[in-house]
Amino acid sequence: MEKVDIFYLNIWTCPYCKGAIKFSSNKVICQSTHCGKKFPIVSRIPVLLNEDKSVFCIDDFIRNKDTTFKKSSLKKIYNIMLPSISNNLSAERNLEKFKGLIFQKTNNAKPIILILGGGVITTGTQILISKDIYLIESDVSFAPRTKVIIDAHSIPLADCSVDGVILQAVLEHVIDPVRVISEVHRVLKYGGLIYASTPFMQQVHFRQYDFTRFTYLGHRRLLREFTEIESGAFAGSAVALAWSIKYFLLNFSDSKITRRIITAFSSLCFFWLKYLDFLLKNKKGIYDSASGFYFLGKKEGKIISDKEILKFYKGAF
Repeated sequence: MEKVDIFYLNIWTCPYCKGAIKFSSNKVICQSTHCGKKFPIVSRIPVLLNEDKSVFCIDDFIRNKDTTFKKSSLKKIYNIMLPSISNNLSAERNLEKFKGLIFQKTNNAKPIILILGGGVITTGTQILISKDIYLIESDVSFAPRTKVIIDAHSIPLADCSVDGVILQAVLEHVIDPVRVISEVHRVLKYGGLIYASTPFMQQVHFRQYDFTRFTYLGHRRLLREFTEIESGAFAGSAVALAWSIKYFLLNFSDSKITRRIITAFSSLCFFWLKYLDFLLKNKKGIYDSASGFYFLGKKEGKIISDKEILKFYKGAF
């Protein structure tokens, strides 16, 4: 197995029993005599899944099946050529801030940052790729940057073991967001940071792996065990409108070829709508109509009550 720094950190645990595990050249073995589970290493990527708490099977990865990420070169080229109807207004700035706060917390020591859904680079995450950071890029799919297969419902890391966790466009794709956030809270050190961005007004994507949407207050309640540093809309109502037009038009055909033509038409004709969000991003109405919301927070051992949650409403209606 390739000597990747992250697998030599003394933080890895069995996803079933949370006992110590040992990495070898072709498998990972739980060291607990009461468990003793074995996990494969496929193409140098450990598959650390608790199948009892996951919709995925280890066999899917042994057989190299597509899961959430589809390995299609044609589709990739197709997407690159078309202008995007989406626009993340704040991710790069937020993750710069996240990075600065992480180094401030660790006194410039090498921090450990877990990215859930990190198989591909998303907006802003490229700034975290550094020799000064232990970056655990995990996913439930073999993708270009996947270093370890992890299901966020059972994270195979020790309690209080990482300095930061990033969930960018992840929480809508998990079966149980409450369970996932509980796991994130568990593995974060006290004073550790969380950055989450999640859709509110956006249609289904990733096919069957799409389950949940959150209002601004719903997102805040989900993250109520964290002290807020900053929150807001990462994509506004103009992006939400562009998504709605695209999916409205897609309803007119079930043909794959026709739907690709409609997708191209929507991108070419309505990509400009996203720029209107620069005019709307500071309006109160954005909290009622945004395409999605972000949250940057800190683990401090405080829990916000449901009555307090209501006071966080910032909308206009």
